[in-house]
Order: sequence, then structure tokens, then C-alpha cells
Amino acid sequence: MSDWNDKVIAEFRANGGRVGDAFAGAPLLLLHHAGRSSGTPYIAPIMYQAGAGDTVYVFASKGGAPDDPDWYANAVAAGKATVEIGTQTFEVTVEELTGEQRDAVYARQAAAYPGFAEYEEKTRGVRTIPVLALTRA
Repeated sequence: MSDWNDKVIAEFRANGGRVGDAFAGAPLLLLHHAGRSSGTPYIAPIMYQAGAGDTVYVFASKGGAPDDPDWYANAVAAGKATVEIGTQTFEVTVEELTGEQRDAVYARQAAAYPGFAEYEEKTRGVRTIPVLALTRA
């Protein structure tokens, strides 16, 4: 996975935030986060949904895997992160959405990108895919 992420990150940076293949035409950001225990810095390419004002939403889908991606727990634990969107890099606060608010944001993502509906179906009864609001600090 690390090699794949490295290629996506390089393509993102070389093309002002645009990438091809699986992410062609999709809104993508790079989430900089640190390991909860190790403090090791990581970067995760993640699809996002634009929200109101300076907020974007990200989805800890992990392709419908039965467990959450590491970046999710790292970002929630820190309560802050750095993102790259296009050619901009900035700090964000991290807030996990719950209940109806989470469900509404996730439903919009699944409607726009049917793969997210498939991820939700794969995880039904196992876990609820977390949704995080990232707001420019």
C-alpha cells in the first residue's frame, strides 16, 4: 500500500492535485498525520467532499475493509492535521461526525460515488464508516 500511496502522492504534487486511474476526476486531498504512539509522520491520499465554508469531509472507508484505516485514529487522537488540496497546504481541526449529520454527509458521498455505497454494504453489521469534518484552522 505504501508504494501505491507514494505514487499517488507524487502524481498529485506533480499535477496540482489531479491524479488519474482510480481517482481520475475525483476530489482528492493529502492528509498529513502522525502515528498516535510513534509520532511518525504519514501522508494518506483520501477522497473528500466539499462542505460549507472552509470544511471538507473525509471518509474512513478503507475500501470496505472490516477495520478502520490508521489515518482515522491518528487524526481523531490529534484533533488536528495538515492537508494539501490542489496546490494549497494548510492546517485543519478534526471533528468526527455522528448520527444524522454523519449519515447525511455519507449519503451524499455514496450518491456521488457509488463505490462508497458498496463500502457501506460491505461493512454493514461490522462497523460504521467514520466521517470526519476537516475545518481550516
